[in-house]
Amino acid sequence: MHSLSKAQARHIWLRTQRLDTSAPFGDGPQAVASAVEHLGYVQIDTISVIERAHHHILWTRIPAYRRADLRQAQSVDKSIFEYWTHALSYVPTKDFRFFIPDMKLHRREGHKWFAGVKPADLRKVLRLLRKDGALTIRDIDDDVLVDKEHLWASRKPSKRALQLAFYTGVVTISERNGMLKTYQLMERHFGWDRPPKSASTTEVSNYLLDRGLRAQGLVSLDSICHLDAPRKPQIRRLIESRVRRKELVPVALEGAVKQEHWARPDVLEASGDGASGMVHILSPFDPLIIQRKRTELFFGYGHRFEAYVPKAKRVFGYFALPVLVGDDIVAAIDLKTDRKNKKLLLQKWNWIGKRPRKELKRRIEEELHRFERFQLAD
Repeated sequence: MHSLSKAQARHIWLRTQRLDTSAPFGDGPQAVASAVEHLGYVQIDTISVIERAHHHILWTRIPAYRRADLRQAQSVDKSIFEYWTHALSYVPTKDFRFFIPDMKLHRREGHKWFAGVKPADLRKVLRLLRKDGALTIRDIDDDVLVDKEHLWASRKPSKRALQLAFYTGVVTISERNGMLKTYQLMERHFGWDRPPKSASTTEVSNYLLDRGLRAQGLVSLDSICHLDAPRKPQIRRLIESRVRRKELVPVALEGAVKQEHWARPDVLEASGDGASGMVHILSPFDPLIIQRKRTELFFGYGHRFEAYVPKAKRVFGYFALPVLVGDDIVAAIDLKTDRKNKKLLLQKWNWIGKRPRKELKRRIEEELHRFERFQLAD
């Protein structure tokens, strides 16, 4: 059992998230593909009070990031594609085979969100795709609207059918303009004569474990199986097997109490390295923040996502962004982009912790200017 302080654990996580280095992936579309490959996924979200989460997460690690780079990677190079991880995300195309079992499951059993899709509606959209090629929901104008089955559901039967076809792997999202999706048949988009061979259950579990080790450094069952508890028993068996082969080391993390952690031996050897001192304005959907309990354990910071909280009950603000300086989260700033007047609006500044604030504020404000340029860029 290897003992780690919280400071050492933070250094490991920041290093594996590539938040301790400037431009760790280079620039351009290849940097997007490399970042998504290293992180394993980049979460997509619709909230646009500032630039959407997927662009924000990439910009944090690619200082010269342009939105066109993501489009090139997805639609031209086809090095990444969209599918469900714990949420809708960009994932590496080279990992496609690990998502085929879920696609097959939805073909056999359907999808709980789209149980009401009628076979006739599914046949209709597939017929249009085969005949006319890629399309958006705006290209279908003869739908008879139906009642919503849940809060996030569409009233358009064709949209529901396209979404079901997406989860079953029959179609993919070949392009995005804002949040408008262009759908295409999967084989036609990738130019496959036949799709990749599906991964086995064991191969998927090994993939998830390796993805966690690469992007988190120090892992727990919760961090590997985020919102996927049924997979924990198999992941535990794999971890125990690697511990017996001395490929992983059990870690006693300060403050973790009974929660078990593991890391590779080479990662632990470098755990004493200090923080970089860099400043990052993070998305609440960033991999460093999205697993709230893990973030609180490592950083002592409990993030509050309050976009759906009544205004009178908000503490940090509608869409507060955690601010990382070195290896500390020192503030949570509620921002809004006024695109019409080309301004970044500071709604609320919340300090976290007790570090001296004068110098921190100057450094954060410098990063806010860079963040504003990113927000307002074409």
